[in-house]
Amino acid sequence: MQVVHIHPNYEAKKEKILTFINAFDAEGEYVTKGERNVIKSFDLDGETINIKSFRVPKTFNGFVYKFIRASKAKRSYEYAERLAVNAIRTPAPIAYIENHSTSGLKESYYISKHIEYDFDFRALIHDPLFEDRRNILEQFAEFCFQLHENNVNFLDHSPGNTLIVKRDNHYDFYLIDLNRMRFESLNLDQRMENLKRLWLSKQMIHIISKRYAELANKELHEVQDLLLKHSQGFKRKINRKKYLKKKYLKKKK
Repeated sequence: MQVVHIHPNYEAKKEKILTFINAFDAEGEYVTKGERNVIKSFDLDGETINIKSFRVPKTFNGFVYKFIRASKAKRSYEYAERLAVNAIRTPAPIAYIENHSTSGLKESYYISKHIEYDFDFRALIHDPLFEDRRNILEQFAEFCFQLHENNVNFLDHSPGNTLIVKRDNHYDFYLIDLNRMRFESLNLDQRMENLKRLWLSKQMIHIISKRYAELANKELHEVQDLLLKHSQGFKRKINRKKYLKKKYLKKKK
């Protein structure tokens, strides 16, 4: 059984989109090719679209995604629509498609518009001398404040999941990889915890905290101390995992 949900603006192009899905393995241009998920781009009547193919879930998860919880593809689509209602940018959702067996979910796809972006947030981490870096970080703090004020808890708020488009002296921020998200009210501690995955340097923490504190009408030290605590705690956790994995592999040899 196949579930097909197409945005009303693309209903007339449903058959073409399904043709792309059926030929996904053989056609399209790779955007990313990961171990779990694959994204390819296709030309839809002169418009570039991206199709994300999620890894086929194991039997138990397949059962869950069919009968209990929405699939990653469906969540991505619905969350994109919810973000748009709050004027939070993300590549516009076009469709989601699911293939089911009698026992559970098999293949699933999320289709969205392709955007031409200038860089992602990782560029600011890797290059402390990145052009206009302070201004970008201040505007990013404004973007994060907008997220939190709209009760958006983006659980995959990591450097590669924010795409940035430069428009003169202004920057537009687009969220991608949307399937892990909650919509809930967040206190200041939870808000700063939400930014812990960004792998921020102390200088970046100071710049973001200063602008966020101004917007939230909080003291700088209050915001900065919380963001520093969560950021450093997350880094220690990841570095410890890497160390233990390296130690295990060395011992295994």
